Amino acid sequence: MITMKDIVREGHPSLRLPAKDVSLPASEEDKNILKSLMEYVQNSQDPEMAEKYGLRPGIGLAAPQINITKKMIAVHVRDKKGNLFSHALFNPKIISHSLEKSYLTAGEGCLSVDRVVPGFVPRHSRVTIKGTKMDGEEVKLRLRGLPAIVFQHEIDHLNGIMFYDHINEKDPFEIESGAVPIER
Repeated sequence: MITMKDIVREGHPSLRLPAKDVSLPASEEDKNILKSLMEYVQNSQDPEMAEKYGLRPGIGLAAPQINITKKMIAVHVRDKKGNLFSHALFNPKIISHSLEKSYLTAGEGCLSVDRVVPGFVPRHSRVTIKGTKMDGEEVKLRLRGLPAIVFQHEIDHLNGIMFYDHINEKDPFEIESGAVPIER
């Protein structure tokens, strides 16, 4: 089981390296890693489990965050209507996105960052993601709102990008013209 001690923090080299593709069909070892990423995000959202194991709540986790530079992410999040988006994917990538931008009004956070980083993170409002599930099935997800932001955040980890790299240094709270505010 992954706990906070397994999550590397900013400054760790794995967070800045481009991750490698996972060979498919996935090995048992890679499936177990992907499973453990999903278990963390689910356990961290369970108040009893989070307290018992000292887990910081998270809605997404990428393999580089546990010092494994392979393309694997797990996301477990609900949109504003309460629909659950729970996906553990190998080799996820954004295959298309909107020109329209959005941002989280509360800013973004990260399990690998132990400090609050003020500012808005501009993201695409809508994205289409392609990836492979644990059972080998290829999926295509069309996302908007919070789920779109979370998937972009996790896929950034696979490319060595941290969320604060997107924040405008000169004006952290600058809002791009026409950007859609997303409440958490």
